[in-house]
Amino acid sequence: MSSRANKTQEILLPASGIFIFFTLLAGLTLNLLPWQGLSLLIRPDFIVLILLFWCINQPRKIGLGTAWFLGLVMDVADGSLFGQHALAYTLVTFAALILHRRVLMFPLLQQALHIFPILLLLQLTLLLFRLIVGVPYVEWSYFLPSLAGMLLWPPLSFLLQQPQRWTNKPDNSVPVQSSR
Repeated sequence: MSSRANKTQEILLPASGIFIFFTLLAGLTLNLLPWQGLSLLIRPDFIVLILLFWCINQPRKIGLGTAWFLGLVMDVADGSLFGQHALAYTLVTFAALILHRRVLMFPLLQQALHIFPILLLLQLTLLLFRLIVGVPYVEWSYFLPSLAGMLLWPPLSFLLQQPQRWTNKPDNSVPVQSSR
């Protein structure tokens, strides 16, 4: 048998809808902060990262409608062409829903390598809209948020899974949700 088959996989509690809502709200808040300088240049789309996490880990609780709505919210918040974020978020969510079983087979570092092309799809879709409306020049640094998102994937995944982890009570063997 392979070493992967010998590893025990952790069973996580299902995420509550309220927790998912507040994580998406936190992502929206992070997107709307007044970033400046280098941090603005490399800032990933936090809503997309959190949306990808939930699409991969809880695909029955989040889907294309949520992605479309959040994209429209970002279009209004950014003052950009109405529908560009909505379409990009929906494409990224669709890719995540298709690949969610495959991505879950890998450890977090290898999951990040699967997330990178999905984040590039987001950037390319938004770039296409920019070219259509007449922005003629795009620097190579335009794609840095995809790289930053890939690097943030492991800590973000670890952080968002913490409320779902099981722990054992010392007095009996009934698992309870961790309080971290």
